[in-house]
Amino acid sequence: MQTFIFLMIVIIAVCVIITLVVLSQNPKGGGLSSTFGGSGGGQMFGVQRTNEFLDKATWTLAGIIVILIITANVLMDNPYAVRQLDVPQEVQQLPTAPTPDAPATPPVETGN
Repeated sequence: MQTFIFLMIVIIAVCVIITLVVLSQNPKGGGLSSTFGGSGGGQMFGVQRTNEFLDKATWTLAGIIVILIITANVLMDNPYAVRQLDVPQEVQQLPTAPTPDAPATPPVETGN
């Protein structure tokens, strides 16, 4: 259960990060690339490289979310699973069903 809670916290954190990455993109070519790219010659990332980075970051984070969700589902406890309990031996040996040849109930004796 501890691992499941940890995975949920990580999934939420990655969702927040991917939201910020997607919001920093501008579908018209602006966004973060126009904010930091500018028009100077000594820029660290060009406009195209920033767009590529944000695109790769979006797809990578989306893949991480999918993997984390599948992992969380695999590790989640199944409430419908049959659990082995320490049951006394007498309770474990339940009576068997009657065979088709034998009657289900003994015949009733009449008082004649």
